Amino acid sequence: MNSTKETLVAAFALFSLFFGAGNLILPPYLGFQSGNLWWFVALGFCISAVLIPILGILAHAKLQGTIFDFGKKVSPKFSLVYALIIYAISISLPSPRTASVTHEMAIAPFFNTAPLFTSIVYFALVFVFVMNRSKILNIIGKLLTPAIILILLAIIGVTIFSYDTVFGATTFANPFTDGILEGYQTFDAIGAVVVGGVLIISINLKNKNASYEEKRGLIRRAGWLAGLGLLLIYAGLILTAALQHGNFETDITRTALLIGISTQALGNTANLFLSVLVSLACFTTAVGIVTGSADYVKYLFSGSHKAYTYTAIIGSVLGVLMGQFNVGYIIAVALPALMFIYPITIVLILLNVVPNKWASPFVFRAVVIATMLFSIPDFLGSIGFGSTAAPIQEYIPLGKLSMGWVLPALVVFGLANLKKTAGLTQQS
Repeated sequence: MNSTKETLVAAFALFSLFFGAGNLILPPYLGFQSGNLWWFVALGFCISAVLIPILGILAHAKLQGTIFDFGKKVSPKFSLVYALIIYAISISLPSPRTASVTHEMAIAPFFNTAPLFTSIVYFALVFVFVMNRSKILNIIGKLLTPAIILILLAIIGVTIFSYDTVFGATTFANPFTDGILEGYQTFDAIGAVVVGGVLIISINLKNKNASYEEKRGLIRRAGWLAGLGLLLIYAGLILTAALQHGNFETDITRTALLIGISTQALGNTANLFLSVLVSLACFTTAVGIVTGSADYVKYLFSGSHKAYTYTAIIGSVLGVLMGQFNVGYIIAVALPALMFIYPITIVLILLNVVPNKWASPFVFRAVVIATMLFSIPDFLGSIGFGSTAAPIQEYIPLGKLSMGWVLPALVVFGLANLKKTAGLTQQS
C-alpha cells in the first residue's frame, strides 16, 4: 500500500465530504460579528467543526464499521434509533439548506424566481440523480472542491494583505462558547459519523489485503491532514470577515456576506464563478445525503429497492418543503434538533476514541443517559421555553452557556469508571 499517495487521496476525499457549501456561509458571519476576538471565536468554532469531526474519523479508524457501531455499546435498539434520527435530520435540514444556499447565491441575484420554484427544480434533479446513481457527480466533485479552495485562498490572501489589522468590537456575549455552538450548524460531527463509514468501505475495496493496523493508520493520517485543511480555511474566513467589518450593514445575511466578501476581494467575475461552483457543490452534497439515507433504509429492509425509492421520494419532498425557506430560517429551525442530538453525537465519538478499558458498555450507557438528561434544558430553551429551562440552567455548570451537559457527562464518565474499577478489585 502506497502510504503517502493513499493518505493524500483519502485526506482529499475526507475534506471534500466535510467541506459542504453550507459550511462556507457560517465562518464569515462569525468573523463579521466577532471583531477583535475573532481568534477566540475561531477556536470555539474549530473545536466543534473540526476537532470533534476529525475525532469521529479516528473513531471510525478504530471501529472500521458503520454508523450503527457508534452506539451499539449502549444497546442495539438505541443504535438503530440513533442512526434513523441522524438520517432523518440529514434529509430534513442540511440537505434542504443546500437548495436555499443555491437560490440565495446563484439564482436570486440574477433571476426573479420564487424560492419554491428553485427548490422544486433542484430536488427534482436530486431525485433523478439519486435514482440513477450517476458517476458524473463524483467526477464533478473532484474538480469542484479544488476550484472552491483556490478561490477561497485567493479571497483570504487578498484580504489579509490588503486591509489594515483593525477590528471592531465583538457582538458576542460569550465568544468562545458561541463559536462552539455555531460549529454545531456545520453538521460535521454528524457528518463524521455518517461519511466515515463510506471512507471505510472505499479503503476496504481498494486495499483488500491491508491489515487492520495499516488501514487504521491510513485513516488517522488522512483525518488529521483533512482537519488541518479545514482549520486553515475556517480560521482564514473568520479573519477575512473580521477585517472587513466596516464594509457591510450589521443586519446582512450569511449568504450576502459571503458574496460581498468575494466581490470586495476578487471582483464580480470571480464572485459569479464562486456562486456557480458553490451551487454545484450544494447539489452533490444533497445527492449524497439522500442517497446515503436511502441506502441505509434499503439495508434495513433486506435490500428492498422499494424502500430505497420511497426514501428517495421522502428525502426529495422534504427538500422541496424546507428548501424554499431562507438560510437563516433553516439554521434557526435546526437549532433545537442540534441542541439535543449533537451532544449525544459528541459523547459517542469521544467514547469510541478513548481506550476500550475506559469505555465499557456500562460507561457508554451511563454517559449517554446523563448527556441526554442534561441536554433537555438546552433543548427546551431553544424551542421557546426559556422561562422553564432558565431556573434549571442556573444550577447546572455551563448551563447558561447552553452547554450544561458537558460537566455532568465528564463526572458520570469518571464515576462509572471508578465503579467498574472498584467492582474488578472486589472480584479479585
